[in-house]
Amino acid sequence: MSGDNGGRDGGSDGGRAFIGSFTSAGGLGVLTAAVDPRTGALTAGGATDSVPDPSYLALSPDGTVLYAVSETDEGAVAAFRTPDTGAAGHPAPSLLTDPVPVGGAAPTHLAFADGHLLTANYGSGSVSVLPVAADGRPGPVTGVLRHQGSGPDPDRQRGPHAHQVVAAPGGRWILGTDLGTDSVRISSLSAATGELVPHGETALPPGSGPRHLAFHPAGGHVYVLGELEPVLTVCRWDQANGVLEPVGGTAVLPAGAEDGSYPSGVVVARDGRFLWVANRGHDSLAVLALDPTYEKPELRTTVPCGGHWPRDLALDPTGRRLYVANERSGDVTWFDIDPATGVPALAGALRAPAASCVVFG
Repeated sequence: MSGDNGGRDGGSDGGRAFIGSFTSAGGLGVLTAAVDPRTGALTAGGATDSVPDPSYLALSPDGTVLYAVSETDEGAVAAFRTPDTGAAGHPAPSLLTDPVPVGGAAPTHLAFADGHLLTANYGSGSVSVLPVAADGRPGPVTGVLRHQGSGPDPDRQRGPHAHQVVAAPGGRWILGTDLGTDSVRISSLSAATGELVPHGETALPPGSGPRHLAFHPAGGHVYVLGELEPVLTVCRWDQANGVLEPVGGTAVLPAGAEDGSYPSGVVVARDGRFLWVANRGHDSLAVLALDPTYEKPELRTTVPCGGHWPRDLALDPTGRRLYVANERSGDVTWFDIDPATGVPALAGALRAPAASCVVFG
């Protein structure tokens, strides 16, 4: 298995990426890939399917441990020891311990915060907290914050559906999107009890179904992406007081786009000038330019994502390339970004069945 563009092997001189996937749909589990430092091309290494449906991944701060949700009805997290960066063939990460239950169903996202793992549990509409030992192993759940509420969509919003959880810059606040309740929950993590303490809830447009969010690098704004409505909600973020205030919205699909598109991921450029959104169904990447206030994104164009059903997208460590996990076409595509316009140009693809997530480290 190799990059379709014929790029040379990244070898030990380049970086590496980890790709999550749905084993229930034929995915390889967690796949290691070499990253060519010159072209950004991916070359497949080893894979492990020791955990079912590792759909979202996150690295420990020092990069030595890779965490994965197990997006199953039982709900669990797993910890893997990452291979040495210079290891020949870029082997698969090795499982540190048996997966640990999260006390919630179908976790779709996880994050590392202040010595703990946080998981957003879509099926049960909750966020779980697990302490992490010195060797990186997650311990038993110390707290589960259960959301309440619903939304106007009778099929998707009968109850809460936590979809993402992230630590805000500075680490004081935890933000969680809930697709079922059209809101973002703000909480803090108690070091004493290992529980999340609710702080506030920001209402978003009814029926928008917030899925993911991203912080502007300047720190004062948050962009919340709706899955049920292809709209990006711009919010001011008051870090000192933990207050999120919606100030406007921008469409992430061109006028006249057909129904049946469900935005998935949002990424902001390192320099804060552009923002990109992955659109499933429309199978595109939306390019939005940010104005000097950061509050009026302008949809400049959309480009094909290079596959079908882009579930997630990520910037590489240089900020010069975008990588897209195309779930239904079973590949990861990568794009070179024009620094002047922000428009990505397709540069290659790697076969990765049921791909759902890409992280670098």
